[in-house]
Amino acid sequence: MLTRRQFTEICTLALFGLNARNLFSLNNKQKDKLIKPKALKTNDTVGIVAPGTAVPSPDDLFRANEIIFKLGLRAKFGKSISKGTNYRTRTVQERLDDLMEMFLDSDVRAIFCIRGGYGSGQLLDKIDYSIVRNNPKIFLGYSDITALHIAFNRFANLVTYHGPVLLSSFTKYTFDNLSSVIFGKEKRPTIQNPVDGNTIRTTHYIRTIYSGKTEGKVVGGNLSIITSLLGTSYEYDFNDALLVIEDVGEEPYRIDRMLNHLRLAGVFEKANGIVFGECNDCIATSQNVWDLSLGEVLDNYLLPLRKPSFYGLCIGHTQDQSTFAIGPRAELDASAGKFTYLEDVIE
Repeated sequence: MLTRRQFTEICTLALFGLNARNLFSLNNKQKDKLIKPKALKTNDTVGIVAPGTAVPSPDDLFRANEIIFKLGLRAKFGKSISKGTNYRTRTVQERLDDLMEMFLDSDVRAIFCIRGGYGSGQLLDKIDYSIVRNNPKIFLGYSDITALHIAFNRFANLVTYHGPVLLSSFTKYTFDNLSSVIFGKEKRPTIQNPVDGNTIRTTHYIRTIYSGKTEGKVVGGNLSIITSLLGTSYEYDFNDALLVIEDVGEEPYRIDRMLNHLRLAGVFEKANGIVFGECNDCIATSQNVWDLSLGEVLDNYLLPLRKPSFYGLCIGHTQDQSTFAIGPRAELDASAGKFTYLEDVIE
């Protein structure tokens, strides 16, 4: 339910027709400190939203609620989440309303995305970031949701969490890792791959591209989304950053195109270190177009930087998925294939 202050905020914006992002920036020049949401407790309510593609299937809604139940939490679904058939039948305003209502609802302690898909980027210039800042909550998702991670980082200084959506496969590792973060069991986690079981060959291998240690603020998410927002107001500040990126199903020549875009935009020059997550189905199928492997592409761009970097972290589109916080500072150890936070990632 809305507080009197929250109701006044909405009425003021509606009355004057102000651009929410500009209003926020006027009030935020001196507010550079990261805002860290509070950890969850058993029986807390989680708002479930679909900022991009809808989820019309009742079976999918059941699967999402199952994860919430097993976490010991309660679910509140956005009003438009299952409306119509997938993305095409929901308006930007409907998706925006679902998201903002969750931030304004004092009973909702966290906001989890049920899926990625496409469309989150359409909300960016319509969000009232002062509401996000004044009502900080755990915000969780990946893939297309990267657009919102970037925007909340830049315009609300909110620490958000790159991790599974509720329709992810949720292996035991994924579930336990998420639980550890959102319940504050480990305030300064180390993000590294799960230990292999009874296999000789490494299941989730790490390949160090350039060894060494460095530190910086953690930014990242889906490479395709990050690249698409370069040159707009909704791009990360890559200065003094540890860039943690991932993608799926992209042929090496497409990865090359996006990395070249980052290079030309000065991203690699600004960042202190780079992590490229495990990239499934990123193999060359058009040999007449491009015959370099993903590993060769990564080496071509990252080795000349002489900055700590590695490939293979289980983030994003992987079965076993680590949840990591965007915004706090961490130390990257490329030789060990991990990074460890140097400050608390949650209150």
